[in-house]
Amino acid sequence: MAGNSQRPGSRRKPGTKKGATTGSGGKGRQSLEGKGPTPRAEDRPGHPAQRRASAAKRSGGGRRGGAKPKPTTEVVAGRNPVVEALRAGVPASALLIAERIDSDDRVKEALKIALERGLPVLEGPRRELDRLTGDAPHQGLALQVPPYAYAHPDELLAASGRSDAPTLIVALDGVTDPRNLGAVVRSAAAFGADGVLVPERRSAGMTAAAWKTSAGAAARVRVARATNLARALASYRSAGLFVVGLAGDGEVDVSALDLATEPLVLVAGSEGRGLSRVVREQCDAVASIPIASGVESLNASVAAGIALYAVAQARAAPRPGRS
Repeated sequence: MAGNSQRPGSRRKPGTKKGATTGSGGKGRQSLEGKGPTPRAEDRPGHPAQRRASAAKRSGGGRRGGAKPKPTTEVVAGRNPVVEALRAGVPASALLIAERIDSDDRVKEALKIALERGLPVLEGPRRELDRLTGDAPHQGLALQVPPYAYAHPDELLAASGRSDAPTLIVALDGVTDPRNLGAVVRSAAAFGADGVLVPERRSAGMTAAAWKTSAGAAARVRVARATNLARALASYRSAGLFVVGLAGDGEVDVSALDLATEPLVLVAGSEGRGLSRVVREQCDAVASIPIASGVESLNASVAAGIALYAVAQARAAPRPGRS
C-alpha cells in the first residue's frame, strides 16, 4: 500500500517533515544580517592582489597605485661621485661600502675623508647597496645624504638685518637643474647676498649635486623654500624690498640699474621659459643683460652671476655727495 512500502528511500526519515515551527531561537538571525560591503581585492587574504600588495609593502613601495614613499635621504652612488661629494664637504650621514670591495685610490680617499669627518662607515652585502641605490651603478661605494634643512623666506630678511649693506636676495623661478642652483648659491656667496629663494614645486632642490656645484658655499648661504614664490615676493615688497626680474626683453640694462643700491631681490627664470607671468607681475623692474645677437639666452646661473656682479659694482661705487 502507498506509504507503507519498505523499499529503501520510500519512507521519510523521522524529524525531516516540513511544516510550521515555533521559532528558531535566533539561529537564523546571523544569516539575515549580512556580511557588510565586499572588501577590496588587496584586502582579501589569499587573493593575488593581496599577495602583490604585501610584497610591495615589504619592498618599500606599499602605497596604493604603486607610488613609492619619498625617501628621507639621498644616496650618492659610484666611486667618483662619492669622492667628489666628500671633497666638496657635502653633508653626509654615512659612507656605505660593499663587503669584499676591490679597493683603489678612490675607495681609500673616501674612507680617509669619512674617518676624518667622523662619518659612520657601514659595510654590507652588495645586494643591500643595490637596494639602497635603486640598482644604480655604485661600484661598491655610496654616500647617504640627509635632506637639506631649508630656511623660511622670512629668515633671509632676518639674516640681512645683521649687516650694514642693503638686503640682497636671489630668487629662482622654474630653475630645475640642481647644478644651476648650486652655481647660483656659489655666486650669491661670492657677492655678499643674504640668501637664495626657490619655490617648493617645479624647482631644483639642494641635492648632493647642488652642494657639489656650490663648492661649499651652501654652508655659508642659506637657501629658503617658498610655498608660493609670487606671494613670497609680494611679502618682500611689503617689507620694503624692490624686486627686479632678469629677462632678455628687460627695459633697463642691468649695469645701469638705479635700484641696485636699494634693498633688492633679483629674480632669474628658467633658460627656456623665462619668468612666469605671476612672478613678472611682482617685479618693480625687469632688467636685461646685453648679449650677442646669435645667442638666444643665458642660463639662470650665468645671468644671476652677472647681475650680482653688477649690483656689487654699483654698491661699491662712491655715491654723489659722498667723500
